Amino acid sequence: MTFSMRDLDQALQACGQKSGIEIWRIENFKPVAVPKESHGKFFTGDSYIVLKTTASRSGSLHHDIHYWLGKDSSQDEAGAVAIMTVELDSALGGRAVQYREVQGLETEKFLSYFKPCIIPQEGGVASGFNHVKPQKHQTRLYICKGKHAVRVKEASQLTVPFARSTLNHDDVFILDTESKIFQFSGSNSSIQERAKALEVVQYIKDTYHDGKCDIAAVEDGRLMADAEAGEFWGLFGGFAPLPKKSALSDHQTAESDGIKLFSVEKGQTKPIEAESLQKELLDANKCYILDCGLELFVWKGRNTSIDQRKSASQAAEEFFRSSERPKSNLVSVMEGFETVMFRSKFDSWPATSTVAEPQQGRSKVAALLQRQGVNVQGLVKTSPSSSKDEPKPYIDGTGNLQVWRINREEKIPLEAPEQTKFYSGDCYIFQYSYPGEDREETLVGTWLGKQSVEEDRESAISMASKMVESMKFMPAQARIYEGKEPIQFFVIMQSFITFKGGLSDAFKKYIAENEVPDTTYDAEGVALFRVQGSGPENMQAIQIEAVSTGLNSSYCYILHGDSAVFTWRGNLTSSDDQELMERMLDLIKPNEQTKAQKEGSESEQFWKLLGGKSEYPSQKIKKDGESDPHLFSCTFSNEIFNFTQDDLMTEDIFILDCHTEIFVWVGQQVDSKKKPQALAIGEKFLKHDFLLENLASETPIYIVTEGNEPPFFTRFFTWDSSKSAMHGNSFQKKLAILTNKGKPLLDKPKRRVPVYSSRSSVPDKSQPRSRSMTSTPDRARVRGRSPAFNALAANFENIGTRNQSTPPPMVSPLVRKLYPKSLAPDLTKLAPRSAAFSARTALFEKSRPTPQEPPSSSATNEAEAPKPRSEEESMSSIREDSKEEEEAEKEESNLPTFPYERLKTDSEDPPSDIDLTRREAYMTSAEFKEMFEMTKSEFYKLPKWKQNKLKMAVHLF
Repeated sequence: MTFSMRDLDQALQACGQKSGIEIWRIENFKPVAVPKESHGKFFTGDSYIVLKTTASRSGSLHHDIHYWLGKDSSQDEAGAVAIMTVELDSALGGRAVQYREVQGLETEKFLSYFKPCIIPQEGGVASGFNHVKPQKHQTRLYICKGKHAVRVKEASQLTVPFARSTLNHDDVFILDTESKIFQFSGSNSSIQERAKALEVVQYIKDTYHDGKCDIAAVEDGRLMADAEAGEFWGLFGGFAPLPKKSALSDHQTAESDGIKLFSVEKGQTKPIEAESLQKELLDANKCYILDCGLELFVWKGRNTSIDQRKSASQAAEEFFRSSERPKSNLVSVMEGFETVMFRSKFDSWPATSTVAEPQQGRSKVAALLQRQGVNVQGLVKTSPSSSKDEPKPYIDGTGNLQVWRINREEKIPLEAPEQTKFYSGDCYIFQYSYPGEDREETLVGTWLGKQSVEEDRESAISMASKMVESMKFMPAQARIYEGKEPIQFFVIMQSFITFKGGLSDAFKKYIAENEVPDTTYDAEGVALFRVQGSGPENMQAIQIEAVSTGLNSSYCYILHGDSAVFTWRGNLTSSDDQELMERMLDLIKPNEQTKAQKEGSESEQFWKLLGGKSEYPSQKIKKDGESDPHLFSCTFSNEIFNFTQDDLMTEDIFILDCHTEIFVWVGQQVDSKKKPQALAIGEKFLKHDFLLENLASETPIYIVTEGNEPPFFTRFFTWDSSKSAMHGNSFQKKLAILTNKGKPLLDKPKRRVPVYSSRSSVPDKSQPRSRSMTSTPDRARVRGRSPAFNALAANFENIGTRNQSTPPPMVSPLVRKLYPKSLAPDLTKLAPRSAAFSARTALFEKSRPTPQEPPSSSATNEAEAPKPRSEEESMSSIREDSKEEEEAEKEESNLPTFPYERLKTDSEDPPSDIDLTRREAYMTSAEFKEMFEMTKSEFYKLPKWKQNKLKMAVHLF
């Protein structure tokens, strides 16, 4: 019997179709929808169904079904709601994970839906109780437990009533009175528990006091001398010593007798005897119960009927009624969609395999026919371009790069032309500085070649760690292996080339001692490069074995040898792929004649260099996709579900697992001896593979410190930089925010963002070449900036020094090369003040230049302070500025006008004889107002830095 959505109760129909939470309360054994404004409010006498729908990055929907049982709900109602969840799961496709949640013992995943906590209220539908907000505030005492997910219990629900003896040294308590909320922190409670309890205080303040009441934090050990402590103890009849052990034995744990497996047949359970727990014990035609003591699992075979599944659910409920143990959580999973926790209970579990979709088979047929020259349009759906599939780098590409090659204990700096050419047998350290939101960001990383030796790897990691430590752990640190490079690395390198072999002494010693052939790249020998990437700012050429089996119809290749250079393009490549090949060719074999080869029409000489023709693949090399991130504490024992920035506690280390890369976040309050162990913690996480996702040990690892989080880390959060800038421990930070003192305790000074010059090792395609090619206007553009910006910025760059402050001339030779129709303006006609500011502020996008540059030592005495300007001098300066503005307006009124499309920096038909630094002046007043949403007069009253920023936004700068 199948079960569809229309077979469900009307209240449940059409659910689970979009991301979010849906809740139903069971009333007279029927589900009734709970309005969104009441989500998180639960009554102790009721049962609820909670459906969490999550959209994955691939677009598919994942469902988690929870049924929550209040402590006063009936057993009949518990059985009925369990059956409803089975039916709901079946209607949603049978892939949902089902959780049985018992009041006070909820899973952390369930609690994460209702942060910071849930506080069940007395009553329910069955008792005829309708909760009404009391007219007079009732004083209540709550106990809070948990570092990550907080479980809150009201003292009236415990065995011990509201009294002084309720308190203890181990837990955190909240006393909610009419005018003030007290938090009492036991001396043995952790800082994290105290900080999380403050979130509950905020919730109580907002929910029961409309945000209007005082907050008091009382520490265990403070006596009557402290005013707030005295007030707190006065409510308990005065101070008295607390018991050493907690009197609240509300959920004592029972020891498990070991893991037991039962099969369920016709509602009866039968134990399965086996020496070890293997996946092969599970039959797809049956349901099973896995008893792990405090955890109970129901496993449903994919071939079972809905009646079998209902029967297994009822049998599991019977376990709770018959066994003498505390109430446990129950998790129900379907074959093929088991949770990590369930799989981890087995001694062995095969790697997860996915069933190929029919579309994939059609793609293979289409690829085969296309290689044979057949038009396959319409045979297979068009897939999005690789550039769209490429993840965003979330890193600015205009920064300064330094690279060192490791030679045992020595760092050898590389010159600019060699900084993006790595050898597979070597290790490298790179330091990249780039402009962040309000400061300069720095990334220090190691790149470890596949053929590199352990000696060089250890030296590289050690030296990089010392570099980061010398900078007070402010830079982010990356450990990257060849073949596993993240998108951030490729954007930093732009045009990246990997050669076979190595140059380090340790590598040469290794191949000599082991009699391994030296395959180090020889520019005059035979070499084959596979070209890949998504664009000019992210392209790579990887040297591979020079054999025909290394070819692939989905890539372009460069082959050289015997004084010949070949380019080969597969039939499945695009014009963009071929463009990248041309660019990389200029780096590997510039200004040489090439022989273009198209797949299927290769010359004999081409195949001869590859050792003969043979079969090769056509499918693009599949990269691991970025999955939904998971956050773990450094002990790896707890996953933090539905995490936020507030879950990152400053006293701890956390792991953010994104599958293709992991981040190790280190709080400022972490022990100084533990901070250097961050990389080892990340490597340990990869080794144990806690999510059973087949993580490779070479997965990139980033180390990030609190307060210095880069954009490619903060993108996983709704980030508030002011929180990470606050000083103090987690409790102190949250207390400052809660008491309306949320400003950072100690503001970090904002560092002036330096000016970064554009850099590119990609040859200028506009230069004449020996082989024919198509030149496009944007090929000389760098980093996505406009040509005018690059032309001005290029004058700030020297070959030896990347970041200098010498201002460029008004029109550089590169501008003339890019725009041959435009003539250089007559410098004598330019307003000197306007021109100077326009040139000097061209590179400042986010921060205004300092009003006064410090005088040079050659011009003035360093000890001499600048004299303050008199009021008369200031007024005179203002009159001069006004006079210059009037003259500028008069001059602009006599200028010719041109359409916006001709004035843009990337125009194919730019006007001649104009001032390239003031393109906006040649626009008509109507078009100017439409573009800038202000008049020219209003525009020129703005500071120069703001004018330039606006002009850049509309491609006029």
